[in-house]
Amino acid sequence: MDRNLALNLVRVTEAAALQAARHLGRGDKEKADQAAVNGMRKMFDTLPIDGVVVIGEGEMDEAPMLYIGEQIGKCTKDSVKLDIAVDPLDGTTAVAKGLDNAISVVAIAPRGCLLHAPDMYMNKIAAGPKAAGKISLDLPIEENLKILSQALNKDIEDITVTMLDRPRHNELIERVRKAGARIKLFQDGDVAAAIATCFDDLGADIMVGIGGAPEGVIAAAALKCLGGEFQGRLHPMTEEERKRCIDMGIEDVDKLLTIDDLAKGNEIMFAATGISNGELLKGVVYYENNMAKTYSVVMRAETGTVRFIEAIHRLDKKPEYAK
Repeated sequence: MDRNLALNLVRVTEAAALQAARHLGRGDKEKADQAAVNGMRKMFDTLPIDGVVVIGEGEMDEAPMLYIGEQIGKCTKDSVKLDIAVDPLDGTTAVAKGLDNAISVVAIAPRGCLLHAPDMYMNKIAAGPKAAGKISLDLPIEENLKILSQALNKDIEDITVTMLDRPRHNELIERVRKAGARIKLFQDGDVAAAIATCFDDLGADIMVGIGGAPEGVIAAAALKCLGGEFQGRLHPMTEEERKRCIDMGIEDVDKLLTIDDLAKGNEIMFAATGISNGELLKGVVYYENNMAKTYSVVMRAETGTVRFIEAIHRLDKKPEYAK
């Protein structure tokens, strides 16, 4: 794929972030999410791609834009055919409440390379490059901590485990505590939490627990670019959800999904822009004279390049960002 497409992806997440950030702390997560969707869609419509949304804002009858199966981009006969995974606002509750760690994310890959994950729960494990090929979702958390201790050359007492702060994780939290590791809980947005495990200075060594399956595919794409480890297993809560997996072509619903099952090949690109402040990325800052600043990251699996981008936007010169 054309490497310049990676920078165009940043423009997509910037557009979503600039729109969503206006709703920070205003208590309406639906409006914030819709603003992010609108901003992302407008920018996608300017790109010369033949894209199909495989991870999006829901099914066609549930979402007006960026729904699963939707074709996006300014398609021509020469356009590259892509799978597109989007989460215009990962952390809707965080934005509504004015909390940290909300981001806008996009991952792309050649057609057929991103798993079409149904909108349900997924059990996940994520860690940085030193743990790649060593930890496993099939192992008890205690065993994974021992393996991680050796891989990172750290005592278990110095390892930090991060997971969503949800009642469903209470037993897992107790087991981690009994094993002696540190715990760092977060309220929303596990894509950023998974990515954080790949950066030594962000204070998270491993992410575990149950979160959204669509976010799992996006996180896997990001960690593929970073050389990290990600595994997942779909976690249907009802027989209807299990049947939906089969209808979407996932015959073995209980299969351990490796990072290569979720994001195949190395022609994968990922971009994210901060909406509210987080450890990975700062949030949008609005200045006087209708100006704003964004903080983004863009990655390519093929080269392993990771770029952090700060951009100043003169919003009066960009009609697509009009209030």
